[in-house]
Amino acid sequence: MDRKVTVIGAGNVGGAVAQRLAEKQLSDVVLVDVIEGLAKGKALDLNQASAIELHDCVVLGGAGYRESAGSEVVIVTAGLPRRPGMTRDDLLASNAAIMREAVGKAAAASPGAVFIIVANPMDAMCHVALEASGLPPERIVGMAGILDSARFAWFIAQELSVSVAAVKALVLGAHGDAMVPLARHSTVAGVPITELLSPEKIEALVERTRNGGSEVVGHLKTGGAFYAPASAAVEMAESILKNRRKVLPCAAYLTGQYGIRDLFVGVPVKLGSAGVESILEIELTASERRGLEESAAAVRNLVNALGSMKRS
Repeated sequence: MDRKVTVIGAGNVGGAVAQRLAEKQLSDVVLVDVIEGLAKGKALDLNQASAIELHDCVVLGGAGYRESAGSEVVIVTAGLPRRPGMTRDDLLASNAAIMREAVGKAAAASPGAVFIIVANPMDAMCHVALEASGLPPERIVGMAGILDSARFAWFIAQELSVSVAAVKALVLGAHGDAMVPLARHSTVAGVPITELLSPEKIEALVERTRNGGSEVVGHLKTGGAFYAPASAAVEMAESILKNRRKVLPCAAYLTGQYGIRDLFVGVPVKLGSAGVESILEIELTASERRGLEESAAAVRNLVNALGSMKRS
């Protein structure tokens, strides 16, 4: 194929992203990882699977960025995973250094790419990527809202014993404890869940959504979720590669929308070949707006902490 996507980090998330990109026949994939042989081994395995899955997308693996040149999309999954008891924010310093180096090299090789940031703490890592890449902010976009909304949707479907295909859920704000699941904007076949579930049951589902990643980490012990994050990142990549302009909840750089400025926060965006083409401002209740403001404040605290680390 002529299209190329680079995936930085060949761990569980990166490997799953590469698999989905290839099997959906969206692009050839360059898989990059600093661990000797990891990317090359996974690439070889995925290429051999293509004879069974019957696609002609090629996966290249290595430790350098030469083969990544000219990528349309770069998906950054590289970083240390969470362990039980850790929050996403605990990874701030270590993953900032990894992000800075990886994005700097990838942007030099593919200056026209749109960067999808997956590594945690994701909202803060978007700021690191913006600085390291030198790209305009609309070409840096964070994956979180799609994943959190998917978790919320699945919990709703399970509670109501309905097909998850009938559920549309929406989660805004930071990817962490301060995320803002919007029950009023989450529906089953167009019916708001506020008409189908009690306030107490909705609050329980909201809380489970906020802890969705931690719940997975608690079971796995040695890492975090990877199948659902990979699906979320690939949905974003598909909208960019095909210029579908899907409206998706993503971390985007706000310049006054929702009263928030100079910060990456999860909001509904139109995602196309140029990255974030526009930000949709939906009407929020006073409570919802307060939740989004608190979520933004949590992100700003992390960004300020990054600044302090650089100065020290």
